[in-house]
Amino acid sequence: MGSRDTGELADRVLEVLRERFTFPVEASGRHVHLSGPHVAALFGEGHVLSPARPLSQPGQFLCEERVTLVGPKGEIRNVAVLGPERGRTQVEVSLTDGAALGIQVPVRESGQVEGTPGVLLVGPRGEVQLEEGLIAALRHIHMDPLDAALLQVRDGQTVSVRVEGDRPVIFEQVLVRVSPKFQLAMHIDYDEANACGYRMGVRGRLVP
Repeated sequence: MGSRDTGELADRVLEVLRERFTFPVEASGRHVHLSGPHVAALFGEGHVLSPARPLSQPGQFLCEERVTLVGPKGEIRNVAVLGPERGRTQVEVSLTDGAALGIQVPVRESGQVEGTPGVLLVGPRGEVQLEEGLIAALRHIHMDPLDAALLQVRDGQTVSVRVEGDRPVIFEQVLVRVSPKFQLAMHIDYDEANACGYRMGVRGRLVP
């Protein structure tokens, strides 16, 4: 077998693997990432976030702490805080949550909060009025460089994903996020989860 034939066979094997390769899909509920100063303002000076359980992404964890979100039309209580602390506070909700708060929430990539609406955060020891930072997170896939090479995608690319829930759905414009720190998983919010009949263990795969 010549080098050309070997290369064609390798390309075909890679194509088949890519077509059959699936990855976990996780539904992400409303939550808050807090900066150090805002942790202190909401929970008291010197307070340290208390891990409740680890999340799928390495180093990330659900905290024992909870906050209330207050908007012009309503409030949402018992909103999860995720750790560790970040350099900038960000609040992630669904579009349905935004309607309950009375705020038109833009769909943004995590971290892209410039020009977004603010919201009032209420904790047991104080309040924080965010001037910006409220988003509905753009659906995305975390993966490490090896996964990206197998799937033939790159960081920042958008792809289409078929999610095999009780009502299978193809989600378009899914952002690919690649880092050695990531573990393979697709994240959708609860509005999107409801659309596909999401249940634990659901998997997705890339489609043309």
